[in-house]
Amino acid sequence: MWGKEQGLSRPYPVMCHLLDVAAVFGVLWDGLVDEGTRRRVAGQLGLGGEACRSVLSWWAGLHDLGKITPVFQAQVPGLFDAVRGDPRYVFAAGAERDRGFRHEMATHWALTELLAGAGYPNGWVRPVAGGSGAPLAHWVGQLLGGHHGVFGAGLSVAQMRRPSGYQAGLGEEGWAGQRRIHLEELRRVTGAHAVPRGALSADLAVVVSGLVVTADWLASQVHAIGAVRPPVSWRGSPGEVDAHFGRARAAAPGLVAAARLGRAGFEAAGFEGMFPFAPNPLQADLVERLPGLVAGRGSGLVLVTAPTGDGKTEAALYAASVLGRAAGARGLFVALPTMATADAMYGRVRSFASRALGGERALTLLHSMAWLNPAYAPSASEGLPGPAGGVSADGATAVEADAWLRGPRRGFLAPLSVGTIDQVLGGVLPLRYNVLRLFGLSEKVFVVDEAHAYGPWMHKLLLVLLEWLGAFGAPVVLLSATLTGSTAASLVNAYRRGAGFTDPVPLEPCYPGWLYASAKSGEVSAPRSTRTGRPRTLDVAVRRVVWDVLPAAPGMPALRGGRREALEQELGPVVGGGGTALVCCTTVAEAQQTFRDLREAFPELAAREGGLRLLHSRFPAGVRQRITEECEAAYGKPRDGEPAGVRPASVLVATQVVEQSLDLDFDLVVSDLAPLAQLLQRAGRGRRHARGSGGRPAWARAEDRPRLVVLDPFRRAQKAEKPPTWGSVYDTGLLLRTSLLLTERVGGGIVVPDGVQELVDAVYAPDFVEGLDAAVERELRHLDGERLASTMAETDLAGMVAIKGPGDIQGSLHLISRRLEGVTEELLTTRLGADTGRVVCAYVHDDGRRTLDAAGSVALPGADGRRLNREAVARIVAHTAPVPGTWIRDGAAEHEPLAGWRKESALRDVTVLPVTRSGEGRWTCRCGDRTIAVSEVGLERL
Repeated sequence: MWGKEQGLSRPYPVMCHLLDVAAVFGVLWDGLVDEGTRRRVAGQLGLGGEACRSVLSWWAGLHDLGKITPVFQAQVPGLFDAVRGDPRYVFAAGAERDRGFRHEMATHWALTELLAGAGYPNGWVRPVAGGSGAPLAHWVGQLLGGHHGVFGAGLSVAQMRRPSGYQAGLGEEGWAGQRRIHLEELRRVTGAHAVPRGALSADLAVVVSGLVVTADWLASQVHAIGAVRPPVSWRGSPGEVDAHFGRARAAAPGLVAAARLGRAGFEAAGFEGMFPFAPNPLQADLVERLPGLVAGRGSGLVLVTAPTGDGKTEAALYAASVLGRAAGARGLFVALPTMATADAMYGRVRSFASRALGGERALTLLHSMAWLNPAYAPSASEGLPGPAGGVSADGATAVEADAWLRGPRRGFLAPLSVGTIDQVLGGVLPLRYNVLRLFGLSEKVFVVDEAHAYGPWMHKLLLVLLEWLGAFGAPVVLLSATLTGSTAASLVNAYRRGAGFTDPVPLEPCYPGWLYASAKSGEVSAPRSTRTGRPRTLDVAVRRVVWDVLPAAPGMPALRGGRREALEQELGPVVGGGGTALVCCTTVAEAQQTFRDLREAFPELAAREGGLRLLHSRFPAGVRQRITEECEAAYGKPRDGEPAGVRPASVLVATQVVEQSLDLDFDLVVSDLAPLAQLLQRAGRGRRHARGSGGRPAWARAEDRPRLVVLDPFRRAQKAEKPPTWGSVYDTGLLLRTSLLLTERVGGGIVVPDGVQELVDAVYAPDFVEGLDAAVERELRHLDGERLASTMAETDLAGMVAIKGPGDIQGSLHLISRRLEGVTEELLTTRLGADTGRVVCAYVHDDGRRTLDAAGSVALPGADGRRLNREAVARIVAHTAPVPGTWIRDGAAEHEPLAGWRKESALRDVTVLPVTRSGEGRWTCRCGDRTIAVSEVGLERL
């Protein structure tokens, strides 16, 4: 019976593959899994340590037993001919054509009967040491049948007793007999004669399943098979089986080492060994107190709340080291809200790993566009074209991941990873191989930055993930700049619930400060309040304005009391006296119009290079990257050798993209009204870095504190005052609450950090409406009800589609994979089905040429019908831009990707817009009943 054939010079026996995977599993079990986890698994199975290793290695080998079926063997007709007419291998007519009955399903079905015959009970088994009650033979079959990323549904008693009667693709007795012989020989060579006395809890089942998948992938490499392949004369006699298993066991350690699947070590114990600077007050308090709290308590969760710019990242990495060392963690995963923040964090974690970690330090970057990041792109040494990735020639010391870990779905297996939060939350959605994401986090320190930045959908998924991590006993560090007490309590209690402590505890986080929750005892330390290295009072000015963000005739004066007038007045000192300012807008369209308004109001500023900039998400990716780099150079942290003094007058008009992604420093911040938490994030970009006594302009030195100007459209506390262009970007009730709170409470400024937590809690307080004007109270109560209903609906939907916590998955692993009818993978992977699309503008020139740029210098790849290489795909992706799905839905069929593009996963969903020159520097395209334009301000709908 053949097991592997594709890419090989001759078929590879299935028995050899089973032996290979069993051998690799044993190496992974010894080297990748912590001793504490191994003891827990052995305890739940009711086995001794060596017996447990043997049994699990046997199970791992059995994963492909379903290949011994007519359905699978018939996939290569020339090989199937040997048994097609053999009377010993009978099967129902047409059974071999049932392609819907895949070999992993066959493994599940076949093992329920075979393991029962091998002494494994198929009746309900009492849990051992915290394991799951389950029919053991069926449970093992289900576990191994999930090695392609989906666990099958449970079988009935009748199906377990006679599986071939319900699945003709299994074949009759000859096929079952052959599967039994393979099972018995594999059991013999692995020494797996002991019979477990219980199934595993869901969290440990995930660990074993992840190891099986990993072992299968490693052993299935063509070069791995070539290294141990037996001679053509091999027939599978006991002696030959023993000899092959010996070769497989000898080769397995090299396979694991080459894939760089070892354990990182948290070696640096002191802060000074991790970072080239002294700790600030927050970091110093962690250094002084956290090791003592963790000592004897092992793993746990640390929550850090502090203003932007107060060194939360370094505090998190220090806390991760303390927790990781105490828990025996094998690595680190840092999750961030956006691809931009993940890209920025990748370099910081790489530097940290080089200084503070030992052991295996392979680092992966995990988001959909990571392959375009020059710092992470594969190197030429890996046989792939593209920019150099800086992979060290010395695999023992390199920090960047090698080729195997860069493969599809493998990045989570690296000891170190940086990625977007979406990537890890996929572990608690019923996606194929979600179990591999959970396994990848099971013994790592998990760090979540910007824990406050997620809406109800993602917050609910994060709670489920924290419950799994609590069950794993994996250390967690949560970071937040603004977090309400109720949100903090929900996160900490989700982790404690997974660790087995179901009694919730109330929390009132300190700001700035931190707390620690033990995974061993469930105890939560008293929140510690710390000092900040940057105490300051934020000067807040609220200007109630008429919302006149509309295209105006050239030369038309700004409307009295309007937003345009307010901007001109606030930015006048910048233009006249030098310095920098940020103008943060709610929508891309309003940012584009604001840029045009300021260009007209301050022509001299706009005429000077770098005087007026625009940054938002609707630029082509390469253009946005260039603008971002220019902003970091112009407004970022002062560099060594940078000229002292006031920076030349410069204004950046931007959207929310500046809240989290960039370390920028402005002399003035002007923002449209937003919920208080977002306003505080934006205010954190004001006077972020020290620039000395002469580094700020005179107009900014008059009041020696950061200034935030809020442009508020709510001249009356009514929903009708909200600009219609804002749509559902922000909740109307929260905007009104923020507007009222700013008016009533911040006349003297906001003391940062001491006054922040109280304000953040106040804006959400249920009693906020009490004492207000009766009409305002009615309006707010109505809006609060709408927000609560929306939050509940989003939370409930997340609860419906997400997998359950490990404590709610007992007996059937199918619950980890089960998906609601009608819920597609596309819906699950787009943050509640967010309506977005991606476009590429194909510039059509007078001579008929189509290019990726307006100048006509970059030809449109694939227009000549040639196959795209990696470099061409990267070039196209660099010219893609996100747009609302409504813009292109009606006309998408007219503007589908070129035929060659559809073969590339990165381009499959791209809409091509053939744009033609329309004057005024614009290129336009009709898409359905809309006109889409691209110009210096990015893409816009006319």
